[in-house]
Formats: sequence, structure tokens, C-alpha cells
Amino acid sequence: MKKPTLQQKWQYFFDNYMSRGTGALIAGLAVVALIVIFIAAAVISAGGAALAPAGSEGSMSFGEAAWEGLMRTLDAGTMGGDQGWGFRAVMFIVTLGGVFFVSALIGILNNGLEDKLDELRKGRSLVLESDHTVILGWSPQIFTIISELVEANSNRKQGAVIAILSEQDKVDMEDEIKERIPDTKNTRVICRSGSPIDLTDLEIVSPHAARSIIVLPEGADPDTHVIKSVLALTNNPNRREEPYLIVTQIRDPKNMDVVKMLGARDQILPILTNDLIARVVAQTSRQSGLSVVYTELMNFGGDEIYFADASALAGGTYGDSLLASEASTIMGLRKKDGTLLMNPSVDTPIEAGDQVFALAEDDDKLVLSASFKPSIQESALCSDRAPRQAAPEKCLILGWNRSGATIVRELDNYVAAGSQVTVVSDLFNLDKQIRQQAGELKNQQVIVKEGDTTDRALLDELGAPDFDHVIVLASSHLEPQEADARTLVTLLHLRDIAEKDETPFSIVSEMLDLRNRELAEAAKVDDFIVSDHLVSLMTTQLSENRELFAVFTDIFDPEGSEIYLKPVSDYVATGQPVSFATVVEAARRRGETALGYRLMSEVGDAEKAYGVHTNPKKSSTVTFSPDDKVIVIAED
Repeated sequence: MKKPTLQQKWQYFFDNYMSRGTGALIAGLAVVALIVIFIAAAVISAGGAALAPAGSEGSMSFGEAAWEGLMRTLDAGTMGGDQGWGFRAVMFIVTLGGVFFVSALIGILNNGLEDKLDELRKGRSLVLESDHTVILGWSPQIFTIISELVEANSNRKQGAVIAILSEQDKVDMEDEIKERIPDTKNTRVICRSGSPIDLTDLEIVSPHAARSIIVLPEGADPDTHVIKSVLALTNNPNRREEPYLIVTQIRDPKNMDVVKMLGARDQILPILTNDLIARVVAQTSRQSGLSVVYTELMNFGGDEIYFADASALAGGTYGDSLLASEASTIMGLRKKDGTLLMNPSVDTPIEAGDQVFALAEDDDKLVLSASFKPSIQESALCSDRAPRQAAPEKCLILGWNRSGATIVRELDNYVAAGSQVTVVSDLFNLDKQIRQQAGELKNQQVIVKEGDTTDRALLDELGAPDFDHVIVLASSHLEPQEADARTLVTLLHLRDIAEKDETPFSIVSEMLDLRNRELAEAAKVDDFIVSDHLVSLMTTQLSENRELFAVFTDIFDPEGSEIYLKPVSDYVATGQPVSFATVVEAARRRGETALGYRLMSEVGDAEKAYGVHTNPKKSSTVTFSPDDKVIVIAED
């Protein structure tokens, strides 16, 4: 190998030094400047009186000469008052050097500042927080999640922090959040750019010190992305000893077992999104307003679900607990062995160590007292009315997405034998797909037709008024805005058909973007299901309270008790003031748990939650009309 020359060695050293960054450049520039100043000072001090400034007595000391040189290096105008040609000549050279040094310094500082701003823009600095919420990924759901977390944290005296890690640009994320959520109250939102599946990037948001972690699905294969992100957390070499609380979403049921296996040491709460939305759509299509009830149960804007010790009621029964609190509504029991009972038998005994879970404004409002005995209006009770016999139903599904087969299967669990569901979509060979995915149906027959659901002629041909329920699904193979636009067109046609026909039929629609709900209200649809919104609400609730996972699982499970909206005339008299305690008692005598009621006179008022009132005080009174509903937890 040829031996490098001295010039090559110097070039190599110079290149390495220049690559060290702003600090090294400033230090090198300062050293060179000081060398020039010291040489000039040495020349002036050694030159004696010949190089001293005019008017001075004798020679100038080295220190004084160095100071004069430094001043001229920093300010070129200083040499304007110099006298004596020898002194002027030396200081002129120093000043020329100073012009170069200062110019170079300004350039270095400017570039260094720009580099720092670029680094900040990249969002790569470490988040030094603890007890914060970490969100991994970016999707439209994030705005609902942040809004709900802000509401949940509003009572925290020390405030709260949300740290977001996504491959999006940091500034773009901050701008979008500021536009959609201008007021984050006492919650700070920190955005960082990086991959949630990269172990190095993951460390930026300090997940090992977080109170909870939300993993959002994104990309063409969201389940795979979620699994990789969870794996990066649970098998991280820097992981903490304490278990993580990880809330995420899964689309394909086959991937649920994989996610659960990853959480052997941690608490991973996966939401099966397609299954959840399908169940809500199926139930809401038969009960207008149910999605609003679910929204009220899962958001942080009003009453929430809390657990409380039931020792004060020990020796009594679940039926007794229903009227043991003025400002909270009991939903069920959690026995001391951990068993969760949603709307158990009213005779179920309450033992020491048991807990109740209930709707309440805050946890301190959930006060239980065995001595609390609200007044019951016996004359207003109608609880002895016989249950109504279910009749076969006809349902029309317009459009198709990945939740469709589950909706058909869920409807089969609720409808009477001899029912029928007609599916209309522009997808090819859908009949075979439904038979494969929906499985064997016991109570209903499925008819599949191919066509464009926005075509008015097709809708007239189908005879929408001949159906009991119409469900409009958002097309999952389209972009959200395009899918919602097609849904809106279909809804407007259906509303026009409904207004021209006296036969009542309910219309339930699935929307992908919450902002489009306001546009869709012009169609006067009975109910809307905003898929991402409901899933986001549940995700946020679970990130704040892991105990709710069992509650939500039970609520949406077709087995056992579920939430229903039933005619108020089956419970209490209409046309006269009735206390909510009387409604609770009427439901109790039917083996049901009353959560509230829906006033049909308010169904068009968004400010009043479309008429849904959950957890009213037991002493509050209301005058019901025959069309109003009671919201209950019941087996059927």
C-alpha cells in the first residue's frame, strides 16, 4: 500500500474535524483567531516604540497588544482611530483576519441554528415524561382519542401528557391536532417522528414509564402492524418489570390469539373492531338510538362507568342495590372472586368484598346506602304487562364491507324464525362470500342482489317500504370521503321514498368520518354509526380504566343480557309525571336494570343527545309520551 503524503494526512484530519459539527467549527475558528491575535501582539510588543501607536510612551506590553488585537478582530471599525504606520499595518492585518473570522462565525452559527431547527422538526428528541399516555401510530381515530383523553384528564391537578410516535412529519402532526383540537386544556400533546416497530425509535416516547399505551392500526395490513408494534413493546430488551397496559385494535379474529400470546406478562386489551361495529349495527337497526346510548356510555363528556365497594349493601340483594343510590345507576356486580355479572337476577346476594359497577358523574358520586329508600309511585307501575311476541322481520342491507357477514350473523341471533335479509351491492360473487363467512343461519333467509345502491330506480324496484329495517353500509374498498358521499346519496333517496310512503321503516347508516354526520342529518336518518368514533371511544376508556374491558365485552356479547330500548308504556304510565326511581322499580320487577330513557320529542336535537338521558337522578321526574323508550339491560 502506498504511504499517504503529508498533504493527504492533513486533508484527512481536516475533513474529519469539519464533520464534527457546529461546536467543533466554532472552537477551531476561535483557536485560529487567537493565534493571529497572539502573533500580532508578539510582533507589536517586540517592535517596541517603532510599532507602538502614535502618542504612546514607549513600547506596548504583550497583554495590552493582545487586547487591542482582539477588539479589532471583533469590530473592524476600531482601527479607524489608530495612529502610527507600523501599528496601523499590524492592526490592518488583524482586522482583515477579524472580518473573515466574524463572517465565518456568523455563517457557522446560522447553519448550526438551521440544523437544530431541522432536528427539532424531525421530532427525534427524547420525551422525558412518566405516567403519560403513549399513542403509537396515526389515523383519523387519533383526534377522537386525544379529545377524550383531554376530557378525562381535565380533573388532574398536575395536568397530563400524551406522547405520539408516528412516521408522519412532526410539524404536520402538530398542525393537524391544533386545527382539530384547538384547546387541550391541561393536557400537553407531544409529537415525535419515528417507526413504532423500530426499537430505537420506540425509546423516544419513553414507553417504559407510561401509564398506558395505545397502538393504532395503520397501513395496508393493519393487524400485522399492530402485532409488530406490540412485539416491539413486550419483548423490548429495555422493558420494565411491571406489566404494560396496551390497548389496540384487531380486524381479523384469527389474529386475536396471536396478540393475546404476546401479552403473557402484560395486560393487552385488543378490540375486535369489525365484530364490534357489526354488533352495534345489527342491534341499532332494530332499536333506533342504541348507538347514541353506547356513545354516552363510552365518552368522557357525561356519566362514566365506575366500580365501587358494595360492602355497605352486604346482606342485601342485587335488586336492593338498584335503588341504593340517588345519583348513580347500578349496572351489575363483580363478585369477590372476580366474576362479572351484568344485570344478574334481582335475588343475587351481595357479600362483603363484592363490588358494583355503575354509571356516575364521577367516582365520588357513586355513594351506596342501604338506608336510601326513594319514593315509588305504585299507581304508575305497569310491570305486569305480558312480553310481546316477536314477529318475523325483513331487513335490507345496501352496500357491503368487511363487517357485513358479521352483521348478517348477528341479526340471526335477534330476529324471529322466518325472517329475511336482502343484501344489495355492486361486488361480484357476494352470495358465495356471505355463505362462507356468515355460516349457517337459523332464523333468516339471505337474498343477494347485484346493483348500484345510489341508483334511485333500483331502490324503487326493491320496494324499501316493504322492509322493517334498512341498513346502509359504507364501502370499505373506497376512500372514506368517497364512501361517505355514496352513503349520503343513498340516504337522501331513501328519505324521499319514506316521505312518499306511509309505511314506517327504520334507516340506519354507517359513516366513516364523524364530520359527515352533520351533513347526513339532513336526511333525517333514524340512527348513525360512526365506526371509527365508537372504536376510538372504547379504546380511550380502556386506556384509562382496564377494568372496563370485561364490562364492554359483556355488553356487546349476544349471550346473556344486553342493552335494549323498550316502549315506556310497558313499564310506567304515560301522560303524568313519574320519578326515575319508579321506572327503575318497574324494570326491576321484570328482572331488568334501567339505565335511563329516550324522549322521542328530542330525537332531532344533538345538544340533548338525540333524546337519550342516561343516569338521571332517582328523584327526577319526567312526563312520558307513548312513543318514548326506557333504556334497560335485559336478556331479550
